Amino acid sequence: MKMNYAEPLIDTYNVITGTIVAVLSYILGEHWFLFAAFLGLNVADWLTGWMKSKIAGAENSQTGWKGVLKKLGYWLMIAVAFGASAIFIEIGKVIGIDLGITTLLGWFVLASLLVNEIRSIIENFVEAGYKVPAVLTKGLQVAEKMINKEIEESED
Repeated sequence: MKMNYAEPLIDTYNVITGTIVAVLSYILGEHWFLFAAFLGLNVADWLTGWMKSKIAGAENSQTGWKGVLKKLGYWLMIAVAFGASAIFIEIGKVIGIDLGITTLLGWFVLASLLVNEIRSIIENFVEAGYKVPAVLTKGLQVAEKMINKEIEESED
């Protein structure tokens, strides 16, 4: 009988991947992949910033750490926005008012920060000397305007 060595590896991969997705879904909800995308963009922004500095010969570990702390601040901002929303919803239940609309607070913060990260990555590419397609920069401007318009309308 011939042994298939790939099967145990595939099974292990499936178990690990399934566990990660289940845990993320439990902690972050059904839209966990949006948070994972934001984390991926954080890493990409940090890497492209490092690459830009390396090309310019301006590497600075202190600046790199400031960038990492800034990313942590973004995550705290997201946690505060979603946490505040959960608190307001619970207070609304206690006083008999539906404050479910406050959930938008967290989503608008996440959307704004996603656009910000993508814009920063593009700026890093431009400053490193890469030619970035105009459609990408224009598309981000449109997305940012739409997010800000929705925020302004929800404030009225």
